[in-house]
Amino acid sequence: MVAFLLRPIKPRWLNLSFPSTLYLCPILDLLLKEVPELLHAELRLGLQEALVNAAKHGNLLSPAKSVSVRYARLPDRHEWVITDEGAGFEPPPSPCYQPPQEHLPEHCCECGRGLFILFEVFDQVRWDKCGTELSLSKYVK
Repeated sequence: MVAFLLRPIKPRWLNLSFPSTLYLCPILDLLLKEVPELLHAELRLGLQEALVNAAKHGNLLSPAKSVSVRYARLPDRHEWVITDEGAGFEPPPSPCYQPPQEHLPEHCCECGRGLFILFEVFDQVRWDKCGTELSLSKYVK
């Protein structure tokens, strides 16, 4: 009789870093490479919003500052961890918007449209306590 040892597969985290810029097309293409095609449009919107926030609001578009992204494909989900070099902000404690309506209100809340998009697109949205690192998860079936 042969005994098998089952160990959980550790995700292979990939890293990329780029100077603060709003030219994100090649970066988004790379981050979505292993994502099912059905989710591309939705996740492209969410990741673009997160990267713009990091470069524009976090790093103030300073070319001397970088945005870093760690990402992995796990058996049940995709994960992205986006870090900027800014001063940080106080993250919202939970989704800060009203239930979806037919049209997004002009000013949906004090958190802004970008945070509304993040909470709509991703299954988990978490910031570190400094507000400079954002973790995003999207579950796949």
